Amino acid sequence: MSSETTSDEESSQEDLQRYDVDDLEMIRTIGTGTFGRVILCRHRGKPLALKILSMVDVIRLKQVDHVRNEITVLKEVKHPFIVNMLWSGRDQARVYMLLEFVAGGELFSYLRAAGRFSGRTSCFYAAEIICALEYLHSKHIVYRDLKPENLLLDSQGHLKITDFGFSKKLSDRTWTLCGTPEYLAPEIIQSKGHNKAVDWWALGILIYEMLAGFPPFFDDNPFGIYEKILGGRIDWPKHMDPIAKDLVKKLLVADRTKRLGNMRQGAEDIKRHRWFKLLDWSQVPLRGLVPPISPRLKAPGDPSCFDDYPETDWRSQPPLSADQLALFQDF
Repeated sequence: MSSETTSDEESSQEDLQRYDVDDLEMIRTIGTGTFGRVILCRHRGKPLALKILSMVDVIRLKQVDHVRNEITVLKEVKHPFIVNMLWSGRDQARVYMLLEFVAGGELFSYLRAAGRFSGRTSCFYAAEIICALEYLHSKHIVYRDLKPENLLLDSQGHLKITDFGFSKKLSDRTWTLCGTPEYLAPEIIQSKGHNKAVDWWALGILIYEMLAGFPPFFDDNPFGIYEKILGGRIDWPKHMDPIAKDLVKKLLVADRTKRLGNMRQGAEDIKRHRWFKLLDWSQVPLRGLVPPISPRLKAPGDPSCFDDYPETDWRSQPPLSADQLALFQDF
């Protein structure tokens, strides 16, 4: 274990002592999901994001392992393009994750407002994602939920990957069917067992969606989407740059042994593609490139880039039974 990793873990332990939910000033909800919400809060004047998960709903939806994986992964990772977790904990009814507040909102919102992104804009975001995925894969972590909704922009306009609920540390392969239908790799749908190659497939889908304004495989129901993914036929917009099209084709290869990013040179094969020829890769992890979108923020804790959500009394849930609570004893 490197000294850097050790110091990260030591600082993480210090953070565990520093935070308490009762010490946080709750401001407003900035996101909701099937079993939780994310609240913008303040701690000693600093804006932070508190992810609150209801244990009852986590159990009901059979998500205990996914939540455990998310916390385990976030404790281990620290990267400029990944949302940083400062602390995690639980009480008798809820699991908490305290995260840095990423003020610029979802890339999804900017993509929908623009209709589609230019090649230069898409190239910038793809580069930052590639750096983050390469880092995760170096730690044997598969992300499994790449999509515009899970990509946030910070106050300067750089990307931060969020929501690690489907992420997992892999020794070999995993068989769980999880992810967003439009972004699933064929091997996930076919239950063949999958590995980190699914993230490179999802990158191909994302680049297509950024350039076209919609994903390459879509239908009114998931099974229709799965049929199209397995069929593999893609309609290419006339305006799409042939070099970008070539990269997407090489990422959307059904045979994962031939998929760009999953061969001997790994992510280097993607970085060397002609689509990135004008990009200075040495500057990407240093956040040295100029972002194409600059979020309009009035202050560091300005929540205006996020939608409004109805507020609920999330503290009012009854505590769990001893058997239910036992499922979370190692959290």
